[in-house]
Amino acid sequence: MLTRVVVAPSGFKESLSAEAAADAIAAGVRRVLPDAGIDLVPLVDGGEGTALALAAATGGRIVTVPATGPVGETVPAHFAVLGGTDTAVVEMAAVAGLSLVPPGLRDPRATTTFGVGELIRSALDLGVRRILVGCGDSGTSDGGAGALQALGARLLDGDGRELPYGGGGLTRLHRIDPRGLDSRLADVELLVACNPYNVLCGERGVARVFGPQKGATPEQVEELSAGLENWARVLTRDVAVPGTELRHGPGTGASGGLGAGLASLGARLLPRFDVLLDHLDLDARLARADLVITAEGAMDHQTPRGKVPAEVARRAKLHGRPVLALAGTLGEGAHHVPGVDACHGILPAPMELAEALVRASELLTDATERALRMIVLGARLPGPAHAEVSGTQRPSSVR
Repeated sequence: MLTRVVVAPSGFKESLSAEAAADAIAAGVRRVLPDAGIDLVPLVDGGEGTALALAAATGGRIVTVPATGPVGETVPAHFAVLGGTDTAVVEMAAVAGLSLVPPGLRDPRATTTFGVGELIRSALDLGVRRILVGCGDSGTSDGGAGALQALGARLLDGDGRELPYGGGGLTRLHRIDPRGLDSRLADVELLVACNPYNVLCGERGVARVFGPQKGATPEQVEELSAGLENWARVLTRDVAVPGTELRHGPGTGASGGLGAGLASLGARLLPRFDVLLDHLDLDARLARADLVITAEGAMDHQTPRGKVPAEVARRAKLHGRPVLALAGTLGEGAHHVPGVDACHGILPAPMELAEALVRASELLTDATERALRMIVLGARLPGPAHAEVSGTQRPSSVR
């Protein structure tokens, strides 16, 4: 009997926030199990919605400030101050996310993290002692160069001229003058919540893996890769503490290389779920569940590499809880995510992406209902040892 269901989805990019996804799933659960207790745990991974979710979970507050967006125009941005702490949460997606880059301007050679540095400065103005930067859903690939520029570093070419915004100019970087960096950075703990699988350089470097998603052509991907190689070299020489591994260090590729830029300033790059989920008491809530439902926009072979459904499933299995995963699309490897007992796509029929994005909430609610009705039906079927089909005893195992 399913009496308590934990709903713990991530957001669906450019469609549903984690909160909206949780509400849609809950609506589907109520159609099938109207008396069940539903515990909504919309999950954040450092990307869109992170600051809002953590402020709400801790009784904190949101600080709204104007800042430089990814294409250089001023946007209304925000960060959080967590309740009962001296910790600020800077969500990079709130000022440099892909959703802030108009489709016609999606060129990661030009987009910038300058606004991230501005938000960090605004947090420093409040006197906080710890700044947590959430990485995810970025529209940039500048290695965090813009953030360092906003914090006072000068990025110079061979003629001593300042580099423009974006990762496209990093191949021309000759030296970095760090003397203007905000001195208050030395007095705060700077943490970066990131996916440790993302690295800055190499064949699995961030430009090659995520550049195409941000609008880069194959030629531009190679240009960005070369720029980030040069960025790592100069950053290591001119700014970073000796021994800091910026090319292949875990998390250095987070948010288009923002991880590497902040690591050069002494930030600690930490697995995002270890940092973020403690504020939501997720493990205790999973332990009380009869069924766990998680979701994301796309499930595939990348899901086990630091995505929300894989982390929810891993933690749920520590308590022996069954896990149902819902997804906008199911790609290669979707049915082999460790800890997920069943996965279900939300599209009932082929449809255009634009329509699916608009109808995402409705589709997710309907898909939840369909999946749960199958689960309830399965629970009512007689066991293998007692069932008969057309007068023939069902075999004790089906392969």
